[in-house]
Amino acid sequence: MVRVAVVGGGPSGSCAAEVLAKAGIKTWIFERKLNNAKPCGGAIPLCMVEEFDLPESIIDRKVRNMKMISPSNREVDINLDNKDEYIGMCRREVMDAYLRERAAGCGAQLINGLVTKIDTGDKRQGPYTLHYSDYSEGESTGTACTIEVDVIIGADGANSRVAKAMDAGDYNVAIAFQERIKLPAEEMKYYENLAEMYVGTDVSPDFYAWVFPKYDHVAVGTGTMQQNQSLIKSLQRGIRERAKKRLLNGEVIKVEAHPIPEHPRPRRVVGRMALVGDAAGYVTKSSGEGIYFAAKSGRMCAEEIVQASLAGSRIPSEKDLKQYLKKWDRKYGATYKVLELLQNIFYRNDAAREAFVEMCDDKDVQRLTFDSYLYKRVVMMNPWQQLKLTFLTIGAVLRGNALAPNIYLPVDSAVRTDLEATEMLRTGAIKGGIKS
Repeated sequence: MVRVAVVGGGPSGSCAAEVLAKAGIKTWIFERKLNNAKPCGGAIPLCMVEEFDLPESIIDRKVRNMKMISPSNREVDINLDNKDEYIGMCRREVMDAYLRERAAGCGAQLINGLVTKIDTGDKRQGPYTLHYSDYSEGESTGTACTIEVDVIIGADGANSRVAKAMDAGDYNVAIAFQERIKLPAEEMKYYENLAEMYVGTDVSPDFYAWVFPKYDHVAVGTGTMQQNQSLIKSLQRGIRERAKKRLLNGEVIKVEAHPIPEHPRPRRVVGRMALVGDAAGYVTKSSGEGIYFAAKSGRMCAEEIVQASLAGSRIPSEKDLKQYLKKWDRKYGATYKVLELLQNIFYRNDAAREAFVEMCDDKDVQRLTFDSYLYKRVVMMNPWQQLKLTFLTIGAVLRGNALAPNIYLPVDSAVRTDLEATEMLRTGAIKGGIKS
């Protein structure tokens, strides 16, 4: 019988463990901080609620209105008219705990433990011995334990120990910084079904900042690829200043920071070890979306293990596990590429950001964005919409280059890049979305 260790109990690890346990495969899931949560906006698309059968009890807010705020504080309102459509806002500690417990209910053995070392066997082909500290009894130091398994799924985030054990290579990381701010009832009512996204060099030189509503507070944060502590603090002051009219009477109840991968690792499968979620580098550029893709990658990897192992009766090979990568890249590779192109186009200076927010005032752009994000499906446009989107994006690029004092792309190359991105949009390659 195949034995699988899932290291990490976030959405990717829990969804993988659930699939494996349901198939009758002996599965252990390791998570050290059962009450902790990765700092992120916590937004999930509607399709994730349906696809992963998530109960309404874990959704704090159903956001149907998004406010985009430009560097000059121009506001563009984007609204979902269909009352059945929404973006789910979750607290990660609530959602992650639910998914872990559901996996455990299906038969996965949940261990409150920290994996400290992995012996990978000859040429990293296993069997694998995990050394870990077990905190199940509540001791502060933990109990030293070992376990031998045939397959490892690394779902342990940006600082993945599994990635180090398999020599997966490094990737660039951004930093997400977030404050949870409890607001008076009147101000929380304002954010009842509204989220805000701010762009500008004062809040992020290469990304955006957000105010997302939760159960009794808002998550106020920013992200940047520049790992400079004083800069990050300055950016957080920037978003607090931009949103101050609603935050003045708020109380900071928690401060969080975490590395966010900027691209996939060079190697995501080595031997019988596979990476999923943040450990693999599955956070999108431009939107910063990660929760859905984490859960989906965990599920796809586990499904491949179930199929290749004949439901646990044979040990899958490295070649078998790499089938998961082929399916993943075929399904989502274009999404990551086009979102990177869009980030390069629209986040390179404030003039381009200003034009981008202006472009978001168009109803066709709004519908395309929401359909792509909510349902992760190919969005087809009619010829008029294709033509209009092309001219809108080219106009935004030209305006950004003409007005910005520091230009990162020549006009002609920017337009060529934009045309490539627009063509991918037109053909339905983009399925990106809003930060999660």
